[in-house]
Amino acid sequence: MSDPKSKLIVVGAVKGAHGVRGEVRVKSFTADPADLFEYGALTDEAGRIVLTPLSARPGNDHFIVKPREQKQKEEWDALRGTLLHVPRAQLPEADADEFYIEDLVGLEVYSVGDVAEGRVKSVQNFGADDLLEIHLITGGASVFVPFTLIDVPDIDLNAGRIRIPDLMQWAEEGEQS
Repeated sequence: MSDPKSKLIVVGAVKGAHGVRGEVRVKSFTADPADLFEYGALTDEAGRIVLTPLSARPGNDHFIVKPREQKQKEEWDALRGTLLHVPRAQLPEADADEFYIEDLVGLEVYSVGDVAEGRVKSVQNFGADDLLEIHLITGGASVFVPFTLIDVPDIDLNAGRIRIPDLMQWAEEGEQS
């Protein structure tokens, strides 16, 4: 598993230009929306700098940002929808009983015993609650498991594993659909 601290984490998105003076509208995905501007340069998924905020002020459902990068209105509009990332190492440490969702991706999944039965492929949310997408070692389609304390009672980030006691039940239900 790669170093989790080197992962790029999505913290916001470009919403397009604001006016003609080089400002850009940015949507924050951080718990405290203004924290987005504490991380310095914001990058795309490849780690290339998209914008470096010099200042930001609140808009309706976004921030109006004055970036270091000089782009024309059309260039910022072309970046609309671009997700903004920061390295995981720049984010504050989670509390003892908390974690970042991205830290779950790649963890081995166990149901019983000491043999891994799958790996967390992603964390999805299709409008209701979060679901863990589990890639089963036996192959086949992924299994979606509700990310609840009942269904996923144990998460051990240090050991790189989670326990889903009824993993095979979810796999069987997925086959019947």
